[in-house]
Order: sequence, then C-alpha cells, then structure tokens
Amino acid sequence: MTNPIAAQIREHMEVIGADGVHVGTVDHVDGDRIKLTKKDSSAGIEGEAHQGHHHYLSLGLVAEVEGDKVRLSANGDVAYGMEEEG
Repeated sequence: MTNPIAAQIREHMEVIGADGVHVGTVDHVDGDRIKLTKKDSSAGIEGEAHQGHHHYLSLGLVAEVEGDKVRLSANGDVAYGMEEEG
C-alpha cells in the first residue's frame, strides 16, 4: 500500500520544522524516507562534515503537506538531529 503522505510530496518542496525553520529541500521520496538535496544537507548543522552527501528524514516526521511545503511534527533543531546520512 502506498503511503498517502508520500504521494503528496514532490521534488523541490521545502521541508520546514513545526517552528517554521527551513530543514531542507526534497530531492525525492525513497521508500519511507524523504531524501533531501545535497545543497541543503548542512542547512542547520555546524561545520562542513555533513556537506556533499544526501540526508534523509523519516516520513513519520511529516505532520502535513500544504502547498509547496512539507511541515514536520518536530521543530527544525530536533529534525536536524533525526536526519540520517546516506
């Protein structure tokens, strides 16, 4: 069965935390995760160790999809800690 939220998420949508903070930009949905673009992979992370590769967020963090934004159920700073490297 296809996840109804995944079906609403499109490439280049902005991903924001519950607090409105920019978390990343959707590259695409990969299974049960959102793959973020490389250019945003270090958006909220200090240093450059996280640059140059993709990060993923679980679809379970998505609270809603509205217009061209994916809003998460967690605040931006919490979502950064939940990113998975890929």
